[in-house]
Amino acid sequence: LFWSQDPRFLQQFESGGVVVFEEFSKYPLCYKDVSFWEPDHFHENDFCALVRDTAGDLVEKVTCIDEFYNKKKDLTSRCYRIEYRSMERSLTNTEVDEIQGSLRGVLEQSGYQLR
Repeated sequence: LFWSQDPRFLQQFESGGVVVFEEFSKYPLCYKDVSFWEPDHFHENDFCALVRDTAGDLVEKVTCIDEFYNKKKDLTSRCYRIEYRSMERSLTNTEVDEIQGSLRGVLEQSGYQLR
């Protein structure tokens, strides 16, 4: 009988199987969104690498939550949700805002036109 209803915990078990338990954070996540016009030769892996290089291990997940094409500008816009979480402590919103601000600066320096 499992005492936790957390899907990160429950998804690690299979009926009739033995699996290696993967530790997960018990602290809450904090997410921030970033939107930009897709630069020439955009590749999602390059974007995720910039995110991880800037925020390090505090980034748990990067997900594209919106994408649209503007015919007038002939540009594609993307919006990504970045989930931050620490394994050791709760992150403050101010702390995550600082990381997000650094990320925005790195993206602009890398040719991303932020929205």
